[in-house]
Amino acid sequence: LFPIPYSLFPIPYSLFTIPYSLFPIPYSLFPIPYSLFPIHYSLFTIHYSLFTIHYSPMLFHLILDPLQYGFMQRSLIIAICVGLVCALVGSYLMVQRLALLGDAISHSIVPGLAIAFLFDVNILIGAFIAGVLSTILITWIHTRSPIKEDAAMGIVFSAFFALGITLITIIQKDTKIDLMHFLFGNILAVSANDVRDTALITIFIIIAIVALYKELLFYSFDPQGAQAAGLPTNALNFGLMVLIALTVVASLKAVGVILVISLLITPGATAYLLVPRLHHIMLLGSGLSIVSSIAGMYLSYYYNLPSGPAIVLVITGFFFLSLLLSPRHGLLVQGFNFSNKK
Repeated sequence: LFPIPYSLFPIPYSLFTIPYSLFPIPYSLFPIPYSLFPIHYSLFTIHYSLFTIHYSPMLFHLILDPLQYGFMQRSLIIAICVGLVCALVGSYLMVQRLALLGDAISHSIVPGLAIAFLFDVNILIGAFIAGVLSTILITWIHTRSPIKEDAAMGIVFSAFFALGITLITIIQKDTKIDLMHFLFGNILAVSANDVRDTALITIFIIIAIVALYKELLFYSFDPQGAQAAGLPTNALNFGLMVLIALTVVASLKAVGVILVISLLITPGATAYLLVPRLHHIMLLGSGLSIVSSIAGMYLSYYYNLPSGPAIVLVITGFFFLSLLLSPRHGLLVQGFNFSNKK
């Protein structure tokens, strides 16, 4: 037995030499924190410069100068409300792959706008009624005929939009009033009543989504399972259509019926590239949409740009950044990982 522990003796001795050989490693690592020290110092100076920028009068003037005007205050409130509800409702559209439905409803409200203006009724009421009627007509065509849902959407929204443009043209010949701003939005011309109506619609949509979140979540991902579980799927589907119509109505003054589909889909699609769960998509999409709305308003103010397209371009920029740099789905990240594997 004596040779065995003797033969084992070099093993602990060799193990003893390992920490000794490792001793130069921390010593060699010593220059690394020393080299990092100036980086940390430069970061500190960047932080200090940011601190001074934050308190610089120029930045304060850039942020606060537009707020001295009442129209800008009202516009920012509506932009925030619209950005919030569009991201919340649009998340369900993206999950259910119903982006065309949002586009169909947004185009279908145009005749309601014209008729409401003709009879001196609140245009939001007319737009909402037209939007709900279009969803009912789409559902009726889809369920009572072999026509698929996407084809029914295309038929209904194009017919409603054509009718609306015709009515607007006829009304403009008699009244000489420009109603085309409903197509592209004019958020800088909103009134206090518009702010009130948009805020009430926003509150109602948020309450409805919070109250029906679990049911809408189940229905969005598994309609057949929701029906088998006893959920009123037809009522949930109609309720979602009503929420979409209300969201489009709330977005009229901000981006108009043409560009509202971008605010409905793009924030949710951007968040989908970054986070996996629906409630995370809704929260992140809402934040991105609100930031884009505010940034678009400031760009519109300082560079004399149309406000609705400016908001849409900002959120589209966020989308392409996420498409390129997302940790999970980014095209550049995937290309970098693929090249590393090679």
